[in-house]
Formats: sequence, structure tokens, C-alpha cells
Amino acid sequence: MKKEINFVGNAKKYLCVTLAVLVFGIVCNIIFGTQLDISFKGGTLLKYTYVGDLDEQSVSDFIGQQLGMEVEVQLSSNDLTKDTNLLTVTATEDISLEQSTALDEALTAQYPDQQLVLSNSNSLNPSMGRLFFIKCLVAILLASIFLVIYVALRFRKIGGWTAGVMAVLALLNDVLVAYFAFVVFQIPLNDNFVAVVLSILGYSLNDTIVIYDRIRENRRIMDSKCSIAEVVNRSINQSFTRTLNTSICTFIAIATVAVVGLIFNLDSIISFAVPMMFGVISGFYTSVFLCSPLWARWQQHILDKNQANKAQKKGSSPKKQKA
Repeated sequence: MKKEINFVGNAKKYLCVTLAVLVFGIVCNIIFGTQLDISFKGGTLLKYTYVGDLDEQSVSDFIGQQLGMEVEVQLSSNDLTKDTNLLTVTATEDISLEQSTALDEALTAQYPDQQLVLSNSNSLNPSMGRLFFIKCLVAILLASIFLVIYVALRFRKIGGWTAGVMAVLALLNDVLVAYFAFVVFQIPLNDNFVAVVLSILGYSLNDTIVIYDRIRENRRIMDSKCSIAEVVNRSINQSFTRTLNTSICTFIAIATVAVVGLIFNLDSIISFAVPMMFGVISGFYTSVFLCSPLWARWQQHILDKNQANKAQKKGSSPKKQKA
């Protein structure tokens, strides 16, 4: 018989690994900080295509002088098509249509050989950006609450609400891992962050539900003398290969999308695919090594506590006097 992995017995070790990753992410967040896209903080983004060469500092000084505000300029190139983009971002101020038109004319006159063409323009008021960010957080919170309710109702025969709480705590870890991916790779938080979070919530929960469902079936068919740890270990081992293969296939698909985004310099694709890759890895880890083992230890703690209370009540009950 194939030897089973003792997931429940090693739950504390798995938890330590998780805490180490979170500490690393927090340290990186302190060092690098959190960058917000204009979708959340407001401002204006202008993207130009051009040919030839440009000096980033001189272009930044020129645009700042023309607009009368501080701007951030970034030059990036597409290795496949050899096109180069000039990205201009203002953190908190809007650029009016008149200012944008005047800037186009000034850039064309200043750099006639580079053939600058405005390819994308996006502007958002700071207050609207903050409101959008708050709405995104509310959407994530509501999704988490509904997930707890769903798991609690579906698996009420195995302690539904405890299963739901552990599932959401594991999902919270997955969300933090995806967030730290934005921080480490210095990807500005934008609306793709919400898409990544909601995708991870659904994906990771699916793996967890598969294991919970196996636990429910094994509790019905296994010997009643088997402990919760034995049932959970058996269930995770039975689901391990399936969950691993699913995660590998998903990771390869998303990694392919990320590579295509890097080749074609598609920032919107990269900002979704790269954090999602780490979210898939975290989702597999938390579903297999964290959620169910910790839930089993929690259930065992509740069972031991109930048995201790019964024994205490039985021991303290008055003895019947002989007639």
C-alpha cells in the first residue's frame, strides 16, 4: 500500500512556511512600498509611440515644463516589433484636452524625427479613483462573506462554519501572496488586482471544496473509530495528484500568457498574469497543506474539549446514595 503523507501531523511546519512567506512580503512592502495606478489614485496617463532614440531625462524635463507639473516618464521597447513607447504618468493631476493637444504639438515640434503619435490617453479624477478603490475592497469583502456562507451550508455535516472560516483564512493568504507579487515586481495596483483577487478566490476555493468533499465521503465510508486526522490525511492524499496536476496545467497556461505579454510589452496582460501565477501556486499550497490540516486540528480541539467537559460533568455529578 502506498505510504500516505501525514499532512495533519505536519500542519505546524506548513504554517511556519506560510508565516515566513508573509513576513518576507511585508518586508518587501516596507522597502518598495505600494504603487497605485491612476485607476485608484487618479491622474493622467499618456502613451506615445515613436521611432529612433529618446533621452528619458530630457523628455521628462520637457514635458514637465510644457504641462507645468511633475511627471514620471518611462521608456520601454517591444523587442518583437521594435516599436518603442513613451509612458507619461501624472500622480494626482488631470491633464485637460487643451493641455494634451498643446503637448502633442510641442512634442512633434521638439522631436520631429521621432514621429511621436499619441496611442493611448487615460484620465481619472483623484476622488473617483479613491471611490473606485473602496468599491473594489467592498466587492472582495462581500465575495469572502458569501464564500463562508456557501462552504458552511454545503459542508454542514462536517462542521460547516469552521470549514468555511478556514477556507476563507486560506484564501486571505492567497490574496496577500498575489498582492506581494504586485509589490515585489513593482507593478502598480490597478483594476487587474481586483480581477486577480476574485479569480484566485474562485480557483483556490475549488481545490479546497474538492478536498472537503472527499473528507465528507470518507467520514461516511471509513471506520467510525478512525480519528479526524486519519480521515483528513486519507482525503488529502487521495486528492493530491488531481489537485497538483490541475495547478500545474493552470500555471503553465497563465505563464504562457505572461510570456506573450512580456514579448509584446502588454502591461495590462503582465499585471494580471504575473500575480495570478503566484496566486495559483499559493492556492495549491493553502488548499493541500494549510486549510484542511488546520481545520482537522481545530475539529480535534473542539472534540477533545467537548469530551473533557463531559468527563468533568460526569465526575462532578453527585453519587446516588444506597437505599
